[in-house]
Amino acid sequence: MFADRVLSGMRPTGSLHLGHYHGVLKNWLTLQQKYECLFFVADWHALTTHYDAPEIIEQNTWNMVIDWLAAGVDPSQATLFIQSKVPAHAELYLLLSMITPLGWLERVPTYKDQQEKLTEKDLSTYGFLGYPLLQSADILIYRANLVPVGEDQAPHLEFTREISRRFNHIFGKEPGFEEKASQAIKKLGSKKSRLYRELRNRYQEHGDENALAEARSLLEEQQNLNTGDRERLFGYLEGGGRIILSEPETLLTKASKMPGLDGQKMSKSYGNTIGLREDADSVRKKIRTMPTDPARIRRSDPGDPAKCPVWQFHLLYSPDEVRDWVQQGCTTAGIGCLECKQPVIESILAEQAPILERARMYEEDPALMRNIVADGCEKANRLAEETMRDVREALGLSYL
Repeated sequence: MFADRVLSGMRPTGSLHLGHYHGVLKNWLTLQQKYECLFFVADWHALTTHYDAPEIIEQNTWNMVIDWLAAGVDPSQATLFIQSKVPAHAELYLLLSMITPLGWLERVPTYKDQQEKLTEKDLSTYGFLGYPLLQSADILIYRANLVPVGEDQAPHLEFTREISRRFNHIFGKEPGFEEKASQAIKKLGSKKSRLYRELRNRYQEHGDENALAEARSLLEEQQNLNTGDRERLFGYLEGGGRIILSEPETLLTKASKMPGLDGQKMSKSYGNTIGLREDADSVRKKIRTMPTDPARIRRSDPGDPAKCPVWQFHLLYSPDEVRDWVQQGCTTAGIGCLECKQPVIESILAEQAPILERARMYEEDPALMRNIVADGCEKANRLAEETMRDVREALGLSYL
């Protein structure tokens, strides 16, 4: 019903690193070639965990946009904008909150997980509880039907689909839809009518996919329903009627293969990152001081690449012949650890070179970047308003 449209965003909570590049940005570069893409700075989302340090958000926002452009995001192919510059995000978030069961928010897996991990912050706030719903509003306001997420974010997208179904179910009905659906249910007979209502409630209230499948099978078996009643009952089951908000599909992205300097996943919280635009001397120093196989105490000691964090960088950056050279040299003590690290340094600096070159243009003339964002915000506002006109009409709020 709606055109294919991709939406993705990042919170401006600090400098981007190579993990972001390999885990997110390279995927964006592919998607912008295939679809209409909207990429946004989620500055309101940054406040859910950094509400006590809002001063970092503005500068991080502009630095992140430079990173995106430097990485190759093309404003002629993708729309870049800032969340807070599109007020309709907040309006839809508010309206969706009127129909969102509290239990739906509390069951989102990352809610308690993040509270346990970020113990230094007080996250017992309404904003933190409601951030999955704000994410839903971000997606639904543009009727984006394709959302790239990792496995850990998949439950958030399923939550968004449930919100969309619930909204359409409540506000997307034909005149007299409820009464017509009730009359159609009675035609199933008392036993099957009761079962249909139970299955529908389980699906609508708890997102029970098994209940949905069972209810569909029940309807498909009925011989005494005309086409109109059958369509109404399928729609009533799934929140049918007028489709105001789309149901987004998951574009599951592969986890980033970018290792950190200590062998763990590259993450700011681990302090093991290489910045996307980090200067060459700093990159060299970080790689040269990386830990290696603990067995290699002396230059003459043989090692095992599988036990060395540097080997993970070779798996990402080095061609087969270099990997073979590392395997042979390390296991026989034919090369030292600094020799092993040199190809990694060269590969990272080579990867950064075009990124730094593109960034320089926006660093020297910030107006270029700000104009790109201003144009993106204008387009995002226009698209959001198209959706909000339908939403306000459905809720009886279009009388002004």
